[in-house]
Amino acid sequence: MMKTLLERISVDPEVCHGQPCIRGTRIMVYLILELLEAGVSPEQIIRDYYPQLTKEDIEACLQYATTLVRDTEYVPF
Repeated sequence: MMKTLLERISVDPEVCHGQPCIRGTRIMVYLILELLEAGVSPEQIIRDYYPQLTKEDIEACLQYATTLVRDTEYVPF
């Protein structure tokens, strides 16, 4: 399921300056994450902001962020 969700995210230098977006849109992942951080529910995001999205698109944004944090190599100072 994780791979399927991540396939919903696109990184293309020709679209939104290479920012990760939901595939087929110009909706950047960080915009969805900021709305979630502000307490907006996935249902509200779809209803009030981006009706073209699905709940799976929003889940893909969370999975993408989780993968970035998990897979980043941290070097202590």
